[in-house]
Amino acid sequence: MAPTDPRVLAIHKASWDFAEHWQVEDSIRAHARAKASEIGCPAIQPGAGSTLRTLAAAVKAHNVVEIGTGAGVSALWLLDGMNPDGVLTSIDIEAEHQLIAKEALTQSGVSPNRVRLINGRVDEVLDRLTEGAYDLIFVSSRPAELEGHIAAAVKLLRKGGLLVIDNALWNDKLADPAQRDSDTVAIRGAVEHFADNDAFISSLLPVGGGLLVSVKR
Repeated sequence: MAPTDPRVLAIHKASWDFAEHWQVEDSIRAHARAKASEIGCPAIQPGAGSTLRTLAAAVKAHNVVEIGTGAGVSALWLLDGMNPDGVLTSIDIEAEHQLIAKEALTQSGVSPNRVRLINGRVDEVLDRLTEGAYDLIFVSSRPAELEGHIAAAVKLLRKGGLLVIDNALWNDKLADPAQRDSDTVAIRGAVEHFADNDAFISSLLPVGGGLLVSVKR
């Protein structure tokens, strides 16, 4: 049972804050995050970003797909953990988002041949990618699109590859069964799908807005 004592809850909150900011975000990521806030697109939190970097390093990621470029914050974390000659394919339907991301990547000194920024409908782009060829796929999708994007991502992953879903706790709504709005229901369905799925080994991590991490068997 979850604790209800305010003192215990305060300690838990302090520990979460400490862990979330344990990895200090550099000025380029901070600037990209500020730009993301201005245009109203999500940006991964530092704790989740550093976890993403660690996961990319753990699988020695060479070929990575990012669904939802945003302002480039998550791309920078991914590239930090990937093999030095690895290539990130990042897809976003919003051209404005990718312009901001490109600026952040350039400021960080990322070589242009390490990133493919593809502006277009995610479903159409994913259909053109090679099945079973990717080490890690990071999904930051709108809830209504999540189910379809996950299905496509599963086909693209190699065996032993990682599927990582951002904001999997959905603004703390997922833990409240009374929350039944369409977005929360969509996220809850995606998370429950991996709770007992023989094709994956999964963990739900309470970092940032939540990360669902699944290894393809």
